[in-house]
Amino acid sequence: MSGNPVVWFEIYVKDMDRAKAFYEAVFQVTLQPLGVPSPDMEMWAFPGDQASYGTPGALVRLAGVPCGGSGTLVYFHCADCAVEEARVLPAGGQIHRSKMAIGPYGFISLVVDPEGNLVGLHSMA
Repeated sequence: MSGNPVVWFEIYVKDMDRAKAFYEAVFQVTLQPLGVPSPDMEMWAFPGDQASYGTPGALVRLAGVPCGGSGTLVYFHCADCAVEEARVLPAGGQIHRSKMAIGPYGFISLVVDPEGNLVGLHSMA
């Protein structure tokens, strides 16, 4: 395997409007609708640049696919994860673990979105 091992991520949700509002508020971005192959599927993509560092991804609502606590954790890059962490509660989420140092690898915060998904915030400051 060469390059980054992850090429895409999806965060499954039940209430797309609620989830979309949460992620847009916390990260101060606008998610974009993706065309989907099925009428029972809805996808909204995070802004991304295929040629840059990191991995693009989307919120997904798909009939029959549960959300919350799947055992996989996605970390979002932040300049200072405390900034995004401060937006979590007002946006309807929960703080699972406040900003903490992880040695030479920077800092992380663990938060829970309104759909029950645990996501990470990562920064070097």
